[in-house]
Amino acid sequence: MAGIYIHIPFCIQRCSYCNFFSVVSINLVNEVINAIIKELSIRKDYLKNEPVQTIYFGGGTPSLLTIQQIEKLLNTVYTNFPVEQNAEITFEANPDDLTKNYLFDLKKVGINRLSIGIQSFDDDKLKILNRRHNATQAHEAVREAQKAGFSNISIDLIYGLPFQSLDEWETDLDKAFSLSIQHLSAYGLTFEEKTLLSKQKEKKIIEPADEELMIKMYELLLEESSKKGFDAYEISNFSLPGFYSRHNSSYWNQTAYLGVGPSAHSYNGISRQWNVAAIQKYTEGILKNSSFYEQEILSLEDRYNEYVLLGLRTKNGINIDALEQNFGTELKDFCLENIKTFIDNEKAYRCGSFLRLNTKGKLISDTIIAQLMKV
Repeated sequence: MAGIYIHIPFCIQRCSYCNFFSVVSINLVNEVINAIIKELSIRKDYLKNEPVQTIYFGGGTPSLLTIQQIEKLLNTVYTNFPVEQNAEITFEANPDDLTKNYLFDLKKVGINRLSIGIQSFDDDKLKILNRRHNATQAHEAVREAQKAGFSNISIDLIYGLPFQSLDEWETDLDKAFSLSIQHLSAYGLTFEEKTLLSKQKEKKIIEPADEELMIKMYELLLEESSKKGFDAYEISNFSLPGFYSRHNSSYWNQTAYLGVGPSAHSYNGISRQWNVAAIQKYTEGILKNSSFYEQEILSLEDRYNEYVLLGLRTKNGINIDALEQNFGTELKDFCLENIKTFIDNEKAYRCGSFLRLNTKGKLISDTIIAQLMKV
């Protein structure tokens, strides 16, 4: 099985927290779409004819595309890859782009899962994040999507925002679950280098939430999502039964995937490659048949590190038998030895052949995972 990720690197304005590759301009959209179409064609053998289970439009802001552009991209995928009939096709969107007509047309061309970037239902917080929608538009986008026939809707929220209280985070969660969504992705705010929020933090204009508050916010997230029947199947992802993100799960399960578009990554179990993060270099490389990506052949230790990094973030954890089978006794023993302290401190536990993090462990997952890395 395999997945395809399509990166649309365009935004109307840059969010203050975002460090993903994108440009604040739409002048080159057609040129990039044509390059992506060609890339899909010239890389049609990358997945070795594996059935494609998931297609994901990410960004940037895919909802800046016209329906005709989306349809062209999908038709190119169908022409060059064996796509399963019930494939999950996810489309990231900004709330203010989701008009009634646009939603009906998205459904018509085959989009069957929406990921709506709401981030907060508080207008003041949305201004801090430099989002271009407001709370009313966020609610309307979900309601209109449901009216258009979408029954698999995910929304994104961020907690630990500047000046955000625990009560305000609880209000955001209440409003999210009141919308009868099927999936929630919720992320603790991080201050990425070169972002506006990072610069504001350096200048003491804003301060990050303290560690104790972040812990309380995450614990509240776990508690409230569980009450609503949502399964915490990954540290930042929660869904009703049957509504896991199949595409994102393929990353965590290390399924092969092809990423197309500027800065997109691909993985086939042996190597990882990434397209150049520059519009002109990407389009020229594609259209002139010259280099447009870099590649890294993964060593045994690289693959072990990725397995641990991705697996421990999930509900299932990491399989000890798979560790030995795929990476050998030495790396399995290394993992067991280094996680022992966290098991003794009740941050992790062993369940049969699996190693998993409990709630306390999830709160310090980066620390635990770093300890298990083979450098």
